[in-house]
Amino acid sequence: MMMLDGAGLSGRGVRPHPPRVPAAPVTFRAHLWDHPDLPRWLRFAQRDPGQPGFLYGCPLAPELGTHSIQVLAYNRHTFATVSQRLLISVTPAPGGDAPFQAEFLVGNRNVEELLPEAAREMFLQASAGVWERGDLHIINVTSALDRGGRVPLPIEGRREGAYVQVGSHSPFSPCLASAVSPQSRSRCHRGQRPLASCYDTFAPHFSIRWCNLTLLQVWPSPTTPGPLWGSGVLEDGGGFEPPTEVVPRELLPGFLVTLLVPLAVAALLCLLLGHLMCCRREGVEKRDLQTSDIQLVHHSSIHGDTRELRLMAGSRDVPRPLSTLPMFNVRTGQRINPMPGPRDGARVPLLPQ
Repeated sequence: MMMLDGAGLSGRGVRPHPPRVPAAPVTFRAHLWDHPDLPRWLRFAQRDPGQPGFLYGCPLAPELGTHSIQVLAYNRHTFATVSQRLLISVTPAPGGDAPFQAEFLVGNRNVEELLPEAAREMFLQASAGVWERGDLHIINVTSALDRGGRVPLPIEGRREGAYVQVGSHSPFSPCLASAVSPQSRSRCHRGQRPLASCYDTFAPHFSIRWCNLTLLQVWPSPTTPGPLWGSGVLEDGGGFEPPTEVVPRELLPGFLVTLLVPLAVAALLCLLLGHLMCCRREGVEKRDLQTSDIQLVHHSSIHGDTRELRLMAGSRDVPRPLSTLPMFNVRTGQRINPMPGPRDGARVPLLPQ
């Protein structure tokens, strides 16, 4: 874990600059050298420009090696920008991973309040009283927001919460074991305190949510031996002999299968569709043979009557009734234009005076 402040960039394994009072608020930005983001295991936190920034995280086995981090400091008053390169070397722990790990949820602290060394030492002292052991060390500190927690209301005294993972080579104490027992879990589901006798060990500095306590027992996994790298120079008489010829491959069967099979399927579908559309039609004669004579006579009579009515309607020469005209006079039979002009239409009477 590294702390970045306005007086300089300091951290474990990095020699800090001489302390001086910052002249203005400073905003920090951190990312991989020549890359826009940080490694997936590394996080950066800075609450506001007046507070220091922190680089923290817990690397795993695939992250072993050296990571080059670029930190940019931006002065909010003078607009000056300073860049510094940090080299973080990740090496395996000398004693191996701690087999016994406990994760506490601290409800009254933010993640940046637990990252300073003084706060971590205070938390380790309180954890030693619960664990009843002294070989404790902090493995990881994570914000509760990264675990799905909610942002607290903007009320004084409310905190986001932080998960603190502590490891040891000694077994768990009876107090920790009783806090995660099935009886304690059932009490937590009912909204009661779990069965543990070490509630006051962390008070008054840390408020532990005992229902969120998690105990992990990590066993070392066997490591498979990796490849042995040589000097890169071939031994005497061990020249490289590339293959002189390539085994010929027969591509004709694959080509025929790829081309002829879809064509054959398409031809069969066309034949089936043509048979259904052309060879299985009933026709008018077959339909008439399967229909009774009464239905045929009835159908022909309907067609004949319809044809006769159409002929009669076409030969009628009768004037339209006056009642069907747009406007008419019953006494004189005078017809008036239903759409009169704008000047005379309102003055023409419908009935004579």
